[in-house]
Amino acid sequence: MDNFYKSLGNKIKQLRQEIGMSQEQFSELLRIGRVAVSQIENGSRKITAEEITKIAEVFNISTDVLLYAKNDIKVILEESEEQTPKKEEIRINVPQKNLRKFKEVLLYILNKIGSKPNIGETVLYKILYFIDFDYYEKYEEQLIGATYQKNNYGPTPKEFIKIVKMMEGKDLRKIKDEYFKYPRTKYLPLRQPDLSILNANEIQLIDNVLNKLSDMNASQISEYSHNDIPWLTTEDGKIIEYESVFYRTTPYSVRD
Repeated sequence: MDNFYKSLGNKIKQLRQEIGMSQEQFSELLRIGRVAVSQIENGSRKITAEEITKIAEVFNISTDVLLYAKNDIKVILEESEEQTPKKEEIRINVPQKNLRKFKEVLLYILNKIGSKPNIGETVLYKILYFIDFDYYEKYEEQLIGATYQKNNYGPTPKEFIKIVKMMEGKDLRKIKDEYFKYPRTKYLPLRQPDLSILNANEIQLIDNVLNKLSDMNASQISEYSHNDIPWLTTEDGKIIEYESVFYRTTPYSVRD
């Protein structure tokens, strides 16, 4: 049994590191302490059935794959629809969801508001969420189409960490510092966005969201997101469904 937990812990650690997630971020999603995460990963702590289910949901795989897969699990960010998995390789596809558009929208946001002291990673998560869900409500089409998970601090785009890791050094720079004595992760752009892939409606909606939300700090924008119907109707740790946006209340709705 001890060998089982050590093997499972190694697999969980591998998956977490593959997507560039810190133990602190992982512990927030699981609602357990960082020390408990460390104990799980080194095999010194048994994992409950509920925790196994939550861990599988974080990595977007089944519990069977998490528990019983003998092969290594690779997290792949799809840059092309034509990529196919190698034989005997288990893959977690971080969906493409228009990867190029994700990058250019993020750079557009960072060039516009990235220098503001309140714009850290948490605020960016919520801004991307409202851009995606406002656009879907208004036009019934996806803009970025990222996958958002409900966690304690509001909607979190699951692709973000992996994509930003790809962009570091050539498209943006990651900075860790403090904001009012709280740890903060900021991103500064290293180039201008390519606006040729964004249409006028997309740019206008992005600007509307930035004008409305970019002065909020992390606590304010998190609290604001917690009253949006898609958030309210989603269970903790689950993926927020885009279709729920059509049931929004007046303060959040952007439909005419």
